[in-house]
Amino acid sequence: MNSQATGTITPTKRPLLRLETVLILIGILALALAPFYFYPIFLMKVLCFALFACAFNLLLGYTGILSFGHAAFFGGSAYFTAHAVKEWGLPPELGILVGVAGAAFLGLVIGFLAIRRQGIYSTMITLALSQMFFFFCLQAGFTHGEDGIQGIPRGHLFGFIDLEEPLYMYFFVLSVFLAGMFVIWRVIHSPFGMILRSIRENENRAISLGYTVSRYKLGAFVMSAALAGLAGGLKALVFQFATLTDVSWQMSGEVVLMTLLGGIGTLVGPIFGAALVTTLGNYFATSELPVTLVTGIIFMVCVLVFRRGMIGELYASRLGKKLERRAED
Repeated sequence: MNSQATGTITPTKRPLLRLETVLILIGILALALAPFYFYPIFLMKVLCFALFACAFNLLLGYTGILSFGHAAFFGGSAYFTAHAVKEWGLPPELGILVGVAGAAFLGLVIGFLAIRRQGIYSTMITLALSQMFFFFCLQAGFTHGEDGIQGIPRGHLFGFIDLEEPLYMYFFVLSVFLAGMFVIWRVIHSPFGMILRSIRENENRAISLGYTVSRYKLGAFVMSAALAGLAGGLKALVFQFATLTDVSWQMSGEVVLMTLLGGIGTLVGPIFGAALVTTLGNYFATSELPVTLVTGIIFMVCVLVFRRGMIGELYASRLGKKLERRAED
């Protein structure tokens, strides 16, 4: 007997959604107060990489596609934004849109080729195409080769907000970050997001249900690339330069590391992973210990101890379940 016949309504379960909402609200409040206590440039770097990691997680965590080429979208957008702002004289908001459009186009091309294969073969295609784009950036005239594009003006947002002021720039970055996170949240909790999860869990079952899987995969690829480009364009304006580092394979590996540390398939996990990796890099920059060695050790420990990532283990722990029950009450 269904719920309509008995006059009762069966509640829809949204596991851990309320817990994530609580964590997000606390995070927004902390981020709004953070620039008054911490160095704004460092905070903006964390936000840029957090958005980058969340964009990558949209593809890996919710669609099940591992990409080793996301640096092409991140760094490519940085170059496109830098060139548009410095050479064409566009305002920052339009420059970022140019970068996002360029990253989405790259995502369309790379994704169209990568989704033709599955598993490690698809991953290797993304890596190969990303490296092709790296060498293109090395040789192209507008990127200035190994010197990169330097001295990028931040300009005036909407014509009157001077982004050279650190606090104004910080809250602009925070606003874009929150907007990007809202887009990701809306996607993963939409019918489109449910189909992506079904593809991740059982692609053959999704095909048997009549879904054109390749279209959904390509759509996820393009959205992930565009959001990664949004993060790359922001980073170019924050640091006022775009270099080959942003399109190198190491950057692709770094975003994988951030996502794994925080927790694949969680909304806020990549944010914590990006904050951890960025903080380690900043803290050990002046140390005699190599940053990559320390990060590698921490990664191995987390893989052995936190199999689901930091936030993933929190959700699965007794504490996470207890907090979820309290949130539901």
